[in-house]
Amino acid sequence: MTKNSGTKIAVFGAGSWGSALAIHLAKNNNQVYLWDRAEDNIDAIQKSRENIQYLPGIKLPDTLCATSSMSQALRGAKKVLIVTPSVAFRSILKHLKKSGFDSDATGIAWGTKGLEHGTNKLLHQVAEEEFSSGLKLAMLSGPTFALEVAKGLPTAITVAANNHEFACEWSQALSSDYFRAYTSDDIIGVEVSAACKNIIAIAAGIADGLGFGANARSAIITRGLREIMQLGAAYGARTETFMGLAGIGDLTLTCSDNKSRNRRLGLLLARGKSVQEAKEQIGQSVEGLSAARIICELAAGKKIEMPIIYEVHRIVTGEHSPQTAVKNLLQRELKAEYI
Repeated sequence: MTKNSGTKIAVFGAGSWGSALAIHLAKNNNQVYLWDRAEDNIDAIQKSRENIQYLPGIKLPDTLCATSSMSQALRGAKKVLIVTPSVAFRSILKHLKKSGFDSDATGIAWGTKGLEHGTNKLLHQVAEEEFSSGLKLAMLSGPTFALEVAKGLPTAITVAANNHEFACEWSQALSSDYFRAYTSDDIIGVEVSAACKNIIAIAAGIADGLGFGANARSAIITRGLREIMQLGAAYGARTETFMGLAGIGDLTLTCSDNKSRNRRLGLLLARGKSVQEAKEQIGQSVEGLSAARIICELAAGKKIEMPIIYEVHRIVTGEHSPQTAVKNLLQRELKAEYI
């Protein structure tokens, strides 16, 4: 497979996922600058050549430089990838504008999963507000744990973009002998899947933490997918997106493996931990917590029933116990499966 030798890529966000993507892109014959505003963390990464906090034991390639200087990261960059929590997404875009970022030439890609807090907007809407509706945009999503990507284990993702050539550029930059990137033009479907799947993973963790077994987990994943598809349809997303890597693929992974922070949060809640205690024990951002409120508000506005997501929201706000939430779900009025 032919690669663009020496392409400079700026990756914003040195958490586990941002670092893993930066490592992978650097191994893939790119010059990568990994930016984070936390200078102490960046200094530690650069000196040890390892992100000890998030990806211990994974050495950084020589073609990866960690920096807290946005101008250094952007200077000469041909590609920009944002991988921060969704709460920081607009802030990064504003900083990019102030730094003289050539958005028309470069476009913006992101691996951030979630929606904007406060406005409840999808992230492509945020990007269009900050730049323009003609900006090339792409989102990376799929069944991916950061550590496995950093280790070079086989992985497949979706690159959804509003421009086919832009999607192909990112697919080419990412794809390797062990990493396959498919393209899509359904950004909305991928965004909705990515925002909702973390909430369903909390539900799956709660069910497993309560000892309900594989039957319950399978039902949660299946009915959770149905809820996600209904919301996606209301936004104009395509059904096949939810049947792909960014849909059922990512949902299954997040619900079924304890590397998932959202699943682990559900397990801890089921065992009697408070939300704050669970967050402290996990020690990283848990996107499903804030997403639950946002998705409930969006569903209400679209007049869509999302009972699993509603009950997760009631659990994390303290309105219902996990046991009460399960009882409410099982006692709902009987109906046909596809209504």
